[in-house]
Amino acid sequence: MANKVYVGNLSYETTDDELRELFKECGTIASVKIITDAYTGKSRGFAFIEMETSKEAKNAISTLNGRELNGKVLRIDEARENRNRGPRQNYRSY
Repeated sequence: MANKVYVGNLSYETTDDELRELFKECGTIASVKIITDAYTGKSRGFAFIEMETSKEAKNAISTLNGRELNGKVLRIDEARENRNRGPRQNYRSY
C-alpha cells in the first residue's frame, strides 16, 4: 500500500482527468479511482491514486496535501489497508 495515496475532501464534480493532471507533477501515475456511491453513481468525495513508486507517493503527499482543487482543500495521506468488515448488510426498509 506504500504506493497508494488517499485523497479526501474532493469536490463532487472532480474528475479522474483533473486528479491525474494534478498528481502528474509528483511522478508517474499507475491508477486513479474516484469512489462512487453504488446506488447513485455520484462521487463520495474521496479517491485513491496509485503512484509507480513509494518515493513518488510520499512526494505527492508532502507536495499536494492542503492544495486547493475545485474550491476544496484536499486532504492527502497514505492509503490504509482495507480492513475486513464482514458481509455488507442492507438496512433499508422498504
